[in-house]
Amino acid sequence: MKLKLIMMVLVATLVAPISMTQAQTKSKAKKTETPSQRKIVYDLSVADTTMHASLMRQLNNIKRGWPDAQIEVVVHGKALNLLITGKSTQANSIKELQGKGVVFAACENTMKRAKVEKSQLLPNIPTVPMGIGEIVTKQEEGWSYIKF
Repeated sequence: MKLKLIMMVLVATLVAPISMTQAQTKSKAKKTETPSQRKIVYDLSVADTTMHASLMRQLNNIKRGWPDAQIEVVVHGKALNLLITGKSTQANSIKELQGKGVVFAACENTMKRAKVEKSQLLPNIPTVPMGIGEIVTKQEEGWSYIKF
C-alpha cells in the first residue's frame, strides 16, 4: 500500500512539469497568432472635408499594412456629400479604395432626409437602411469600431 502511494506521488511529480510546459507553449502560441481576418467598421457623420481627406489616408495606410482587412465606412448625417457625385471632394480616392476592397455605404435614412436618390451616389456605393443599425450589426458580428 505504501509502495503504491509512493509510486503515484512519483508519477505525479514527473508528469506535472511536462503538462505545465505544454500549457505554457500553447499559451504563447495563442498570444503570437494574428487574427485570420481583421474587420473594421468606420462611423463617418461629419461634413469636414479635411477629415474626409484624413480618412482616405488612414484607410490607405490600413490596406497597405493589412491588405486582407475588411473595411466598411458607413456614411450618414452631414457626411453624405462625401458619396454624392459632383459634391464629393474624394471621389478619386474612394474609387481607388474600392479597388482595394473598401466598402463605402450610404445611409438610406439620411438620403431620404436630404432628398438624395441612389442614382446621385458615386459608382458602386451600396446603401444600408440605417447607418447606425449597420454599425451596431457589424459590432455584434465582431467588427472593430472606429468613430471618425
